[in-house]
Amino acid sequence: MAVRAAVLPAVGSPLEIAEIDLPDPGPGQVRVRLAAAGVCHSDLSLTNGTMKLPVPAVLGHEGAGTVVAVGEGVGHLAPGDGVVLNWAPACGNCHACALGEVWLCANALAGAAEVHARRTCDGTELHPGLNVAAFAEETVVHESCVLPAPDGVPLTDAALLGCAVLTGYGAVHHSAKVRPGETVAVFGVGGVGLATLQAARIAGASKIVAVDVSPEKEELARGAGATDYVVASDTTAREIRALTGKQGVDVAVECVGRAVTIRTAWESTRRGGRTTVVGIGGKDQQVTFNALEIFHWGRTLSGCVYGNSNPAQDLPVLADHVRTGRLDLGALVTERIALEGIPAAFENMLAGKGGRALVIF
Repeated sequence: MAVRAAVLPAVGSPLEIAEIDLPDPGPGQVRVRLAAAGVCHSDLSLTNGTMKLPVPAVLGHEGAGTVVAVGEGVGHLAPGDGVVLNWAPACGNCHACALGEVWLCANALAGAAEVHARRTCDGTELHPGLNVAAFAEETVVHESCVLPAPDGVPLTDAALLGCAVLTGYGAVHHSAKVRPGETVAVFGVGGVGLATLQAARIAGASKIVAVDVSPEKEELARGAGATDYVVASDTTAREIRALTGKQGVDVAVECVGRAVTIRTAWESTRRGGRTTVVGIGGKDQQVTFNALEIFHWGRTLSGCVYGNSNPAQDLPVLADHVRTGRLDLGALVTERIALEGIPAAFENMLAGKGGRALVIF
């Protein structure tokens, strides 16, 4: 059965909307009809080569939908079940999993190799990008790549839980471990940044400073929980210290992935402060520190993969926040688009416009 998908023919090439032939699910596999898929900056990083993957490929890794068929041996899912896609399932057997650090699983992307190749109508084999290939009307994934959709959350909203919300919430609660009353600065007000702002509010932060290059995003940021807004410039760190009694914030979360932003986030924290880097930057983005300042400031700088989250454990927690109104998924979305709108959504990302674009099927 042919379905429409957004295909990346080669790194650096524009996406093409094409019909692809999708295989029936094999043993341990599930076929899912997508309800929605978020357009994440990681997808853009895959198109331009910042992150590597085999091509041609179907991208998209943040999505939710309905099971339409299951393969042999899949007993816990049935057609009609609502599911959230999990692009980085833990194997449970590697060194990281043994340490309980499932977000660092060495085999998280192995599932893509186990799924039968998708083929275009001309016979070209397609790689399922980041395991789940969510930029398609339907997809076939390994059973480990789906989680039960939470009750009471529409599938179109639940799609955001698969990456943006898990990442932003996890950055605050798992990586930075923000405590009630602490002050937080969030650099980058895209989809992940907006989720991070909401997570900081849920954590009980007393002051939440949003930082972005675009003045137009202030309303978005304040709606997500920001108490203050700073337009990024050479004086950003100084402005943040001025907002915090000249001390700096307790925690900075960087959601951009640029050397200058990471350095500024670090400089914006107080002595002994904590900086969590969520943004994915290229190898050419070199961040430098001198030995004396590392000693003097006593700050902590840490990376954060997928929010340091365990999706199976965190998804029910996030769903509870959604049902009680503490977490507003709709506030992350600034445009709802069709498959054909993904290239324009990438352009908006590059221009620093908007929050999350959501493909609605």
